[in-house]
Amino acid sequence: MKTVLSIALFLSLVAAGVKFYGDYGGGTPETLFRTGAVERGDLILTVEATGTLEPEEVVDVGAQVVGRIRSFGLDPRGETDPAFKNKPVDYRSEVKEGTILAMIDDSVYLAQRNQARAAFERAKADLVQFEARLAQTNAEWQRAQRLRTISVSGISATGQGEGVTLRGISDADFVLAKSNYEVAKANIEVGKAVIAQQQSTLDLAETNLGYTVIKSPVEGTILDRRVNIGQTVVASLNAPSLFLIAKDLRRMQVWASVNEADIGGLKVGTPVSFTVDAFPSESFRGVVEQVRLNAKMTQNVVVYTVVVSTDNADLKLLPYLTATLQFEIARREQVLTVPNAALRYEPPTELIAAEAVSAPSADDSDDAHSPDDSRGRIWVRRTSGLVPIEVTLGVSDRARTEVSADELTEGLEVVLGVQTTEAAEQVNNPFAPKMPRSRPRS
Repeated sequence: MKTVLSIALFLSLVAAGVKFYGDYGGGTPETLFRTGAVERGDLILTVEATGTLEPEEVVDVGAQVVGRIRSFGLDPRGETDPAFKNKPVDYRSEVKEGTILAMIDDSVYLAQRNQARAAFERAKADLVQFEARLAQTNAEWQRAQRLRTISVSGISATGQGEGVTLRGISDADFVLAKSNYEVAKANIEVGKAVIAQQQSTLDLAETNLGYTVIKSPVEGTILDRRVNIGQTVVASLNAPSLFLIAKDLRRMQVWASVNEADIGGLKVGTPVSFTVDAFPSESFRGVVEQVRLNAKMTQNVVVYTVVVSTDNADLKLLPYLTATLQFEIARREQVLTVPNAALRYEPPTELIAAEAVSAPSADDSDDAHSPDDSRGRIWVRRTSGLVPIEVTLGVSDRARTEVSADELTEGLEVVLGVQTTEAAEQVNNPFAPKMPRSRPRS
C-alpha cells in the first residue's frame, strides 16, 4: 500500500513539474501589441528656442557735466494720482519728454556763466571805445590830409612873389595821423572778434549750466535709477548712466538664441508662440521681425539671435523675463497622422502574416538601395498576423507624422510595439512572484 502511494505521489510531482516547465520555462507567452490610432487633425512643425524679453527701444540717460546730485524731479503721476503727489521720480515712473529727472549742484557752473557774461559785456564796451577812437582818428586823418598841401596867395616874409607853396603840417605828424586811423580801424575788427569769442564762451557756460538739469529725452517708463541724492557723477570719456528709460512697454521684443541647425527654416514674418514662467498657463503670440547675422559661439555651438516682436498692450509682460519660444515652421491642417513610434517599429518575421511575407515589398524593388525619406511603412493587425502599409510621409513634429495612403482611414489602429502577457501581468500585479522567463525571441 505504501509503495502504491509513493508511486502516485511521485507521478503527481512529475506532472506538476512538467506543467510548471511548460508554463514558465519553455512555453511561449501570448504576444500583446501596443497600438495607436490614425488621427486627423492639424500638425504644426516647430523649432524651440529660449530668449529674453526686451523693450523695443531703451534710452540710457547720462550726465554730461561733473557734479553732485542735488535732488530728483517730481513724478508726473502726482499730477493725477494723489498717491504720487510730491514724490520724486523713481523705478516705474512714467515720464514725458522734458520731464526733470535729476538736478546736479550748479554752483560752479552758475559762477562760470556769470563770469562769461561779464566778459561778454566788457567786450561790447570795448567795442564802443574802439568805435569812438576810430571816429577821433578819422577826423585827425582828414585834417592832416587837408593840411598836407596849402596854396597861399600873397607875398611871403622874404618878399617873394605870389604862388608860393607853404607846408601846414610836418611829415611826422602826417604819418602819425594816418597810422592812428589805421590802428583804430583794426581795433574795431579785434573788438568784434573778442565779442564773438566771449559770446561763444557765454554759450558754453549757459549750456553747461543747462546740463545740470537732467531731463528725459523721450516719453517712457523708468526701468532703472542708478544714482542717489548726494552721489557725485564724473563725466569723462563716457557719460555715466543715471536712468534707463523704456520708450514704449506696449511693444516688446524677444531676443531668442536659435541653433544653427534650425536657423534655415526661419524668416521674417514666421509666426511664434511663447510662454514665460511668470504666466505658465498662458501662451503669447508674436512674429519674427529680424534674423541677425552676427552669430555667436556658445559652448562650441553656433547660435543666431532672432528678434521676435509681440504686442503688450495690457502691460502684462515685464522686461527681461525668460521666454520659451516655438517657431511655427510649417502647418498642415486636417491631415492624417500616426505616432512616430509606428514608423520606427519593425516586427520579427514570425509575427508577420504569411501573405505579407510572400508578397513583394518596396524593399525588394530596384530602388531598395536608394533610401527615400518621403516613404515609410506602418503595420496593422490582421487575423493571420501583421500586415504592412506603405505610406508617403509629410511633415513631422516630435510626436506624430503626417502620412498618406489609399488604405489609411481615420481611427485605424497601427502597431507601435509588442509586449508579452508575462510582462503585462508583472506590470498589473507588482506583488506577483517573479517566475523564470523564457528565452527572448530573436
